[in-house]
Amino acid sequence: MTYADDLALALAISDEVDALTIAGSLSDFAVETKNDDTPVTAIDRAAEHLVRDRLTAARPNDAIVGEEFGASRGALDPVGGKSFARRWVVDPIDGTKNFVRGVPAWATLIGLVDGDEAVVGVVSAPALGRRWYAALGSGAWGVTHVHGFPTAPRRLQVSTVTNLSEASVSFSSLSGWEERGMLGPFLDLTRAARRVRAFGDFWSYMMVAEGQVDVACEPELALHDMVALAPIVTEAGGRFTSLGGESGPFGGDALASNGALHSAVLATLTAA
Repeated sequence: MTYADDLALALAISDEVDALTIAGSLSDFAVETKNDDTPVTAIDRAAEHLVRDRLTAARPNDAIVGEEFGASRGALDPVGGKSFARRWVVDPIDGTKNFVRGVPAWATLIGLVDGDEAVVGVVSAPALGRRWYAALGSGAWGVTHVHGFPTAPRRLQVSTVTNLSEASVSFSSLSGWEERGMLGPFLDLTRAARRVRAFGDFWSYMMVAEGQVDVACEPELALHDMVALAPIVTEAGGRFTSLGGESGPFGGDALASNGALHSAVLATLTAA
């Protein structure tokens, strides 16, 4: 099965959303706090509305799951976030905390799950001038719209690092690891690695796909945080699992690596 048409659709929608979010980022906007103590703006909601409208028009038989407006009927089963329906999973602005502070590291995530597999992913970060995308069996690709950089899409490939002592690790924050009682094992991982940086959110995983870092992991994530990321990492030759080793974006947490390091990282994080 080919997902080229679905990828083309997601890319076209991303073009529209980028224009909306960039314009919104340059305007005055109010910031609200949701029940989970995370921020949201009218721009988040407008971006998700736009994506939902375009997907509903183009794929009326597909379900949609979004961060701001939840799941359409039939999108999820009660356990594990899986179903046998085709469903699009949307995070209109991943990195809203960055967005509201004027930090350019935020992105729109559009992913497609078919059955129990993430098969299409688009991550578009217009303030960075970057976009990454993949479809199952078609490789992972990146485009840079920054002056002086080549404009043609380039194929992504994970790194070839094989030893943790030579690895670069990216994460988001320490607090989540502490809250899950995993701060000790995570610090063990950082001590074993050569370099550790908190690039955070989508960017950590895109750096894995590009071979710029070797490992990215987070202890608590929602489905909309991960679906678009997983096929980009795996089509670039890496692995994307939960911290328990379950393949795909369904485990509520994430470990992405170049593949060669995956078992060693899992062993370190589950040592306790």
